[in-house]
Amino acid sequence: MASRRDFLQTGLGLTAASFIGAPLLGCAARAEPLRQAKAAPRPAKAPAKVQEKPTQLAQFMPVDEDLEPPPDIFDAQSLDLEFWLKPRTLTLVRPASGEKTRLLYWKDGEMIDSAYQELCHLLRDVNGKEVAPIDPKLLETLWGAQAFVARYGIESPVEVLSGYRTRSSNNKLIEQGIPAARQSLHMEGKAADIRIANLNEEVLGGLVRSFRQGGVGFYYRSGPRGGWIHADTGLKRTWKG
Repeated sequence: MASRRDFLQTGLGLTAASFIGAPLLGCAARAEPLRQAKAAPRPAKAPAKVQEKPTQLAQFMPVDEDLEPPPDIFDAQSLDLEFWLKPRTLTLVRPASGEKTRLLYWKDGEMIDSAYQELCHLLRDVNGKEVAPIDPKLLETLWGAQAFVARYGIESPVEVLSGYRTRSSNNKLIEQGIPAARQSLHMEGKAADIRIANLNEEVLGGLVRSFRQGGVGFYYRSGPRGGWIHADTGLKRTWKG
């Protein structure tokens, strides 16, 4: 199993049933069942020089002196099948429109159509004001990232900076010098630019990449809001923007 250090990658006439595929069972099928973490003796306090470079975990997890996290806490391949079969509630925020929603969209192995339609609306092109079907595998990725880190005390909504884009909106971004591919998967409802509070780009991108569901772009930015991650359901690849 790879460790965290390896992770530097018109209307809705159609119903959700038309798009739903198997959940991310590939992750669980390839992974070993989740092992119960056993308490281990605490190591002696390291010299000051060793502590100058804290681990990713120390930077982005709540402090709990009684808890020793497993080494691959941000590797989705450590998940068991039960994680992917439980009901899925997704909390999303669209900063561009000020919208926020919390929806149970998947239960008992089936997509809830009304919730799916609402999620497609939330991930619409907020500039062109057009809605398109969103790939359910993309929703799985968003939910998986949120649900995974929530198990360790990070309970924040997924901020969607960009979801579906019309070709016109995509071209305008290119003209403005904003990172956007001419054949962007955003135009097919298969990509989203996201971030989660308290997770930097490297950590969130590493987690999303560990789902092995498509491409991951790392967009590092300075400032109080930081950067973001591009996640899509296309070919498996990584890049920095």
